[in-house]
Amino acid sequence: MRNYGNSFLDSIPAVTRNLLIINLLVWFAQIVLPRIGIDVEAYLALHYWQASGFNPVQLISYMFLHGDFSHIFFNMFSLWMFGRILENVMGQKRFLFYYISCGLGAAVVQELVWTMTWRSDFIPALANFNAVSIEQMTMYVDQALAAGEELPFLNQMLTIGASGGVFGILLAFGMLFPNMPLYLMFIPVPIKAKWMVIGYGLIELMFGVSGIMNSVAHFAHLGGMLFGFIVLMYWKKKGLFRGGYY
Repeated sequence: MRNYGNSFLDSIPAVTRNLLIINLLVWFAQIVLPRIGIDVEAYLALHYWQASGFNPVQLISYMFLHGDFSHIFFNMFSLWMFGRILENVMGQKRFLFYYISCGLGAAVVQELVWTMTWRSDFIPALANFNAVSIEQMTMYVDQALAAGEELPFLNQMLTIGASGGVFGILLAFGMLFPNMPLYLMFIPVPIKAKWMVIGYGLIELMFGVSGIMNSVAHFAHLGGMLFGFIVLMYWKKKGLFRGGYY
């Protein structure tokens, strides 16, 4: 007898399904709660670690926040498309651990990038605005940080989105199913998964180094792939992971 009671959500593995639901609920909260004076991003978006708004919880919570519709749509579409397959292969607990590890790794890499670049991004503009030399502004900022004073401009550095975890998922899919043909939107020619993953990685590296689309956390995406690779290699060493199912 055919069962007509199964819904679309029921066909998605539990962890992937719950991640999709949580992301959508949080995105809805981002739209609704500011109307009653609650700034969700101020609490849950990833802040720079020396900013007054930083909280360690943000290393995880930022993964469930998104910007506009296209941001959450493409992340959730990728999570649904590839995550449900990986969850069936890895198992629920291992898949969840992998996903969170990639998102956490993306946050760590983003913090490192901010640490290396925020002075060159902010200090010249602050010096110009205050009509002082860059050297004077650098000295002031360093003294303020050493004294534990609040520097409000550091709270302007925010990162949100599930892209770190999603890029980790793409990496795992490419390693597990390297020869599976995939299609990019508007490109009718199939591309093997391994080449698509490598291509995405190179594009993100090029954008990150060149500063193209600097509103996107390209190095965080690479961080998700890097930490995903580390986890997969560790599992492979322990005999818990095999690549090339397809």
